[in-house]
Amino acid sequence: MKSVEAFFRREPVLVISAAAAVLSMLAVPPSAQYIEYIDLRVLCLLFCLMAVVDGLKGCGLFAVMAQRLLTGRGSLRRVSMILVLLPFFTSMLVTNDVSLITFVPFAVLILHAIGREDRLIPIIALQTVAANLGSMATPVGNPQNLFIYAKYALGAGEFFAAVLPIAGLSLVLLVLAVAFGPKDGIEVDFGERAEITHKKRLALCILLFVVCLLAVMRVVHYGLVTGLVFLTLLVADRAALKQVDYCLLLTFVFFFIFAGNIGNIPAVNDALTQMLSGSTYFTSLLASQVISNVPAAVLLGSFTQDWRGLLLGTDVGGLGTLIASLASLISFKLYCAVPGARAGKYLLWFTIANLAALAVLVPLSLLLL
Repeated sequence: MKSVEAFFRREPVLVISAAAAVLSMLAVPPSAQYIEYIDLRVLCLLFCLMAVVDGLKGCGLFAVMAQRLLTGRGSLRRVSMILVLLPFFTSMLVTNDVSLITFVPFAVLILHAIGREDRLIPIIALQTVAANLGSMATPVGNPQNLFIYAKYALGAGEFFAAVLPIAGLSLVLLVLAVAFGPKDGIEVDFGERAEITHKKRLALCILLFVVCLLAVMRVVHYGLVTGLVFLTLLVADRAALKQVDYCLLLTFVFFFIFAGNIGNIPAVNDALTQMLSGSTYFTSLLASQVISNVPAAVLLGSFTQDWRGLLLGTDVGGLGTLIASLASLISFKLYCAVPGARAGKYLLWFTIANLAALAVLVPLSLLLL
């Protein structure tokens, strides 16, 4: 029972998605049509990206990058700026959750080393906002972007035209937020220098990542890339395959089933269609606050052709509540594991930062729409 309870706490979205899928089966019994619900392209691309990024991380790439940027004398403001902008930019390529898993513990290490634990809460809260905002800038930055990009067969030009203005303003907001922080002089010394552990494997993973991007842009077929990534890592880096978040992939499968079944219930179908006809943007933004932005994108994507409203609604909708983005839960759990963590104070800072960002980005989104 304890192990089951621990699993429920560790993977609440997976459990909820499984329950939703099972309940929907009561209204729409399982059939061969279920196969059509599953978007295999999205699942394969998500698997490939997660596996390759885990390979890059295992080679020490991110640790080396961060140390090179932070080592030496400087100001607390400069260190804070780097700690916040690292997840903003890296999330564009390695997803927001991977970015936070990498750089929140790194921020804890740095701030403890320089004796500025008092800055832990504001820095981690801003890192979370930064990862959620930076990830919107590319098709591979977060799962809902990848899903929408693939589902609506978007071109790179129309995708970037929709998201880059918001991502650019987000960067300005983050820089301003850090710029008003303390600028005390400090010196950062890691003691042990981080190094690339496997240079040949790193080169291989970089090559695989480029191939994955080509698959996302539909230059190469995703099936061939999936086979290439799996077989290559099976030989060269099995640890990367073990680190893949298979629970996230299974969560997508459950939500595909749930969304497909919901679409076959006339009353629910009509209700969601009516809501989305009023405003896809606000419907997806509000749904994200309750069920998180990835499930919201999968569910609502079955009922609307307004990809721009869905994209901006779920991307900006990652701000707000703690469950609006799964990445926010990751950083919260990482912070709570720090000795002396003050969860209530963190949630206060987190909420203020998210509401402030929403107050600026929602009007801009409406202008773009």
